[in-house]
Amino acid sequence: MNGALKAAWVLTAFVVLAGAALWIGTGRAVFAVFIVLGVLTGIGAVLTGRTGPKENNPS
Repeated sequence: MNGALKAAWVLTAFVVLAGAALWIGTGRAVFAVFIVLGVLTGIGAVLTGRTGPKENNPS
């Protein structure tokens, strides 16, 4: 997994956590959109195989 891919996962996690924190903090359900979009982004990355190649370490 390269640096750009790691940064993308960190950003996805940040969006989900920020959405949850803002939803809890303000009580406004509109922040649930952040959570949904973050989860959909993660699922899309996994399903399309954009999580990086698996390391092949022949021993």
